[in-house]
Amino acid sequence: MADNEIDPKLLEILVCPLTKGPLRFDRQAQELISDQARLAYPIRDGIPIMLVDEARSLDEAPDA
Repeated sequence: MADNEIDPKLLEILVCPLTKGPLRFDRQAQELISDQARLAYPIRDGIPIMLVDEARSLDEAPDA
């Protein structure tokens, strides 16, 4: 598996900690997206950071 990939089995079991809803993987941004919560959880060194305090709001512009 490439460094910028996430294990599909892991993605199946991970849910948004805020809504308990599904997540989708944004390969380019290296984030897990919760459309329900409008949050993007970062993936650092292949590890999803599933903390609301670390998540980026999708209503904000991404860091340039």
